[in-house]
Amino acid sequence: MNTTFKKTLTASLAALTLGATVMTTATPASARNGGAIAAGIIGGLALGALAAGAANAAPSYYAPSRVYGGCWMERQPVFNRYGEVVGHRRIRVCE
Repeated sequence: MNTTFKKTLTASLAALTLGATVMTTATPASARNGGAIAAGIIGGLALGALAAGAANAAPSYYAPSRVYGGCWMERQPVFNRYGEVVGHRRIRVCE
């Protein structure tokens, strides 16, 4: 699953969750029911954030792909100065 697809799926899921929350809490305005509407909106936003986090936290693994001459491409993690993984890069490995 590529990054663009993940972002599109995450944004769609968040918009759908927010839209469903607004649709289910759409009632005539009254001062007595403000807490329920606020709870519905906050709950929808929280579920959207959880779904987005779950979609982006899923690790992806690509098997090394063989190329000509006994070489292949592998993914290697890139670390920042604190030792945290900040991304991956593809490197060429030859036998």
